Amino acid sequence: MTFPARSRLGTAAVVALFAALTLTACAGSPQAAPPEQTDVAPTPSAPAPEPSATSEPEPAATDDPTCETLISEAVSKDFESLGWTSQAEPFYIGSIEVAEGLQCVWADFDGPAGDHGQMFGWAPISEGDASDARSQLVEQGWIREEGPEGIYITESPDTTISADAEGYGMTYLFADGWVKLADTKQNLLLIEWPKS
Repeated sequence: MTFPARSRLGTAAVVALFAALTLTACAGSPQAAPPEQTDVAPTPSAPAPEPSATSEPEPAATDDPTCETLISEAVSKDFESLGWTSQAEPFYIGSIEVAEGLQCVWADFDGPAGDHGQMFGWAPISEGDASDARSQLVEQGWIREEGPEGIYITESPDTTISADAEGYGMTYLFADGWVKLADTKQNLLLIEWPKS
């Protein structure tokens, strides 16, 4: 049985209208916004929770350098890739031991003895102790230079075993409250302590 074209169009229109009404009925109507309140102070619904006594503390940042953290991670990994390890030693300035300091020697300690290695050190130091240490080094022939970073004390070129491109051997850098040490003045730049 076939329906006339007019009936088919009418049926299609009714089906489309029914579908549109069904979809409209299923869709939720927008809710009206709550009325705006003025001059009313907000009141908390519940007091803020007190910190729990059993909560775990935040991990503390390390306050003391290690041979791995005294220099950058990249430099440390470069040394390790060469088969080098580090040995921590007390920090000395001449004959003065700085109790809270750290001196690190990086080398291949399992390989044949040689002069291949790097030395880095850092220590907190009072101005009085720093002044005494600088004076002692200068009396022993070390050379004093002042720079924007602090006071450099470098071993005499007559006793230098290894020097950087500028001719500087073992060098201390004294700044406000601390001192750094490296086997050359240029290598002082590799020390990244204290961490910011």
